[in-house]
Amino acid sequence: MTTIPFTGDWIVRAPRGPFAAVQGGADDSLAVTLPHDALRDTERSPDAVAKGGAAYFPAGAFSQVKTFEVPAEWSGRIVRLEIQGAFRHAMVYLNDEFVGNRADGFARFFVELTPFLRFGETNTLRIETRAGQDSRWYAGAGLHRPVLLHVDEPTHIEPDGVRVTTIRIEDDQAVLEVATTIVNRGLTRSARVLATELAGPDGSVVEGERTPVTVAPGGSALIRQRLYVPDAALWSVDSPALYSARTSLEVDDRPADEAAVVHTVHGIRTVTVDPRKGLRINGEPVLLRGACVHSDNGPLGAASIARAEERRIQLLKDAGFNAIRAAHNPASPAMLDACDRIGMLVMDEAFDMWGRGKTDHDYSLDFAQWWRADLESMVAKDMNHPSVIMYSIGNEIVEVGTPHGAIQARELAEHVRALDPTRLVTNGVNATLAVLDDLDGIMASDQGLNELMGEAGANMMSLIGSSDAVTTRTEESSAALDVLGLNYADGRYASDAERFPHRVIVGSETFPTQIGDLWPLVEANPNVIGDFTWTGWDYLGEVGIGATSYAEDPEANGALEREFPYLTAWCGDFDITGWRRPVSYYREIVFGLRSEPAIAVLRPEHHGQTITMQSPWAWSDSVDSWTWPGFEGAPVTVEVAADADEVALLLDGVEVARGPVGGRRPKLAEFETVYRPGTLEAVAFRSGAEVGRTALVSATGPTRLVATADRTTLRADDTDLAFIAIELRDAAGVLVTGADREVSVSVAGEGRLAGFGTGTPKTTERFDATTRTTFDGRALAIVRPSGPGAITVTVSGAGLDDVVVDLEAAAR
Repeated sequence: MTTIPFTGDWIVRAPRGPFAAVQGGADDSLAVTLPHDALRDTERSPDAVAKGGAAYFPAGAFSQVKTFEVPAEWSGRIVRLEIQGAFRHAMVYLNDEFVGNRADGFARFFVELTPFLRFGETNTLRIETRAGQDSRWYAGAGLHRPVLLHVDEPTHIEPDGVRVTTIRIEDDQAVLEVATTIVNRGLTRSARVLATELAGPDGSVVEGERTPVTVAPGGSALIRQRLYVPDAALWSVDSPALYSARTSLEVDDRPADEAAVVHTVHGIRTVTVDPRKGLRINGEPVLLRGACVHSDNGPLGAASIARAEERRIQLLKDAGFNAIRAAHNPASPAMLDACDRIGMLVMDEAFDMWGRGKTDHDYSLDFAQWWRADLESMVAKDMNHPSVIMYSIGNEIVEVGTPHGAIQARELAEHVRALDPTRLVTNGVNATLAVLDDLDGIMASDQGLNELMGEAGANMMSLIGSSDAVTTRTEESSAALDVLGLNYADGRYASDAERFPHRVIVGSETFPTQIGDLWPLVEANPNVIGDFTWTGWDYLGEVGIGATSYAEDPEANGALEREFPYLTAWCGDFDITGWRRPVSYYREIVFGLRSEPAIAVLRPEHHGQTITMQSPWAWSDSVDSWTWPGFEGAPVTVEVAADADEVALLLDGVEVARGPVGGRRPKLAEFETVYRPGTLEAVAFRSGAEVGRTALVSATGPTRLVATADRTTLRADDTDLAFIAIELRDAAGVLVTGADREVSVSVAGEGRLAGFGTGTPKTTERFDATTRTTFDGRALAIVRPSGPGAITVTVSGAGLDDVVVDLEAAAR
């Protein structure tokens, strides 16, 4: 199999009909490199039909066009296109002939090009996509994941045709099975030798097998080879050891052309689960410290560029997460590659709806026709990724509380198990949605539930989820699963252990504000294997669900979804640029991974104002900063997260407050004090003994620009990026917050500015602009190589000295 990256030299334009050549009109073509989000640079508007759900971006339809030369020697070969993601309703044309389509915008699929190619000539590939009112959040548009070209001899290994499985792990060896599917598209019988070599984590060959195989014309063969790996290095979160299988077809003992070799990554590990011992990886117990993540990459829009996915996974792991949930669509191959290398467990999710829709033009219109193929696509993509331990067949599916929904749940679960019996199957059940059609009746018939709701409205979803009606209506669909995912229904954790002693639960979606209460429940209940917060990383769309609304804000509408120009949900542990927010440090303390306390200060401009909306997805309106110019002498509220029972607050060494930990939230202390520049220090005590301290220092003196690249040497290809943190800092390196200003970026040489943004949840500034206003002292520029050579990035701001960052893009 020869695989050719097909990501360069694309043109994106508005769709054109068959008579475009005679209609004339302006040329709106844009040259791009894939992956690319065609919707990101369109004009946002308060009148956008999808409103804040899609971040006020408009609906769009796009043509992605590429011309390419097809060598004459390809005649007689099999040529296929691999499209890893095209949002949405992709229609594929080659030389104006229809060759294939796919409804789902996240499904990886293949299209046969062979019958439509013009050998020895220039060919034109066109992929039409459209998006609008088909998602509850921002999903972008176009070819947001890579496209590859596969060119094969008539006898070849099928795409996704090599599957490596761990059969068992013994004290001195691991037994693997390599199952390879070979196809003969020729007219005569084909005799080959299937050669497989297995290389260990250090690159040295540790095992191998050679098997003769004969394939009839027009037929296929499945060859199973057993490999016995001595003293195997096991894959785990803490030690993500990876093996690589090199598989090839040989003829007459001639080594295969390297271009036709298939390389398959494998991690040797076992996954088991039960209600008494929980989740175990390689026999070791693991609690999932999980983050739900959407597919967009912030300033890059929906484009899934490999380095962006890798950076995101590494930052999440550094913050204490060991698992992600791909919400609510299958993760990109690039993200799974990163999870394999870094050591991050994955719950990969197939659907956000089945037959009952949530938006006007969503996947429910396509579900009946496509669900089997889309599950097959997800499993084929994930099969060789050790990071993937669980498949989710849905998120908050409305039907799961009905008999038909139970039938559908079992069909989906069994289809997945038939495709891959080695992994767990789950479903993210929102119990409130499951009984939404009878909610009034449930409330009327359950007086005790009514009373509880009146006393604890913030726990409404958990209380409803614990009701007898939910228990009865979701019992059958839940029984089809290996692990029941519960969204906002933690009230079932302990009670289900008694009512359903064989049931295993995961908190598949939970409120970030409640992790201090939820994590002890996970630790206390063996039947609960983890928690996935909504969300680990902020995202575009569902705007403002985590924002704080004040009565004094004339634009506040009091609704959960905020008004234009809100852009992001503002509910992530990280903002869209990858900057950790205060809730992230609180979570790390709750997980038991951080001993030092963490300080955050509520924005002083809102001190004393009336909060009219702060949903359970909203952390406090706070910043980890003690630099607030213009508020000297003003009252401020300080929050300190600590694994302690008491905290003392010191300003320049003088105690200004002291109080207990665990009032409004577990492991959190709150203080009222007055802002004065200096050093604010929090000292944590347990039983009178100091257990940790941390400090925030005020910025002083002139402000300067600082620009720091995550790496200065890049790969000169479409997979790499440089992330340049642009910050306002004082001479001592302290971040200057509360004095934001415009900064500009220019890129010269073999690179271009791929995205420029900040973490602000509310803005009219664009990601394709070269000038942005910093937010809390920061901005992020993303540079993409355009070829091998030097790249010079210049950052400037009015009244500040320019900063130059030198990068080098090197050919592989």
